[in-house]
Amino acid sequence: MNPAAPAAFLFDLDGTLVDSERENIESVVLAVRRHGAEMSEAERQFVIGHSWNEIYAMVAHNHRLALPMHQLITEAVAEKRKLTDAAGFRPLPGAIDAVKRFARTSKLAVVTGASTAEAIDALVGIGVRDYMALLVAAEDYTNGKPSPEPYAQAIARLGVAANRAIAIEDATPGILSARAAGARVIAVRAGNFAGYDLSPADVVVDTLNDITDDVCARVLI
Repeated sequence: MNPAAPAAFLFDLDGTLVDSERENIESVVLAVRRHGAEMSEAERQFVIGHSWNEIYAMVAHNHRLALPMHQLITEAVAEKRKLTDAAGFRPLPGAIDAVKRFARTSKLAVVTGASTAEAIDALVGIGVRDYMALLVAAEDYTNGKPSPEPYAQAIARLGVAANRAIAIEDATPGILSARAAGARVIAVRAGNFAGYDLSPADVVVDTLNDITDDVCARVLI
């Protein structure tokens, strides 16, 4: 390992490694519809950048859904698999190369608001599951992004110093979560189709291809 390299890269998943935000929204909409409720446009947009914990709390409250979170997740996973079976998973520009590059020098983790099943499906789907030392998904924490809990857990479980870890994000809640946990943050525009404000990040780049050694060194100073 290069001592000058980041100790860890902590990847968000949807909208950062995988172009899957639209399928995420649609799968939740379809799962909620099974119970006779229809999500508003504002509720659909809330899905982007938030974890299942917050999504479930929102839809259960707004639509008085009397079912446990794990059931809604299971139903949404089934809907998402139908959506992705035909087209597969689409890696965002530079995603696979970035994972392989960063794995040569640093520990890698995925820190996501998706369920474990959804995350594994996506990582296997783009061929990078085996590069990840750790997966922190919605079932692993109580409070999702922008709470620091998901990233703080990843940093602790990897056993790295927070200020030597770089989180890679595409949405404001994730950026705020990582910063609150003490990590440095690089935001990527490529998957941010919802137009989240990326300015709280330390650096903003267009694609994962733009995260060079020089960019990382600048972020860690």
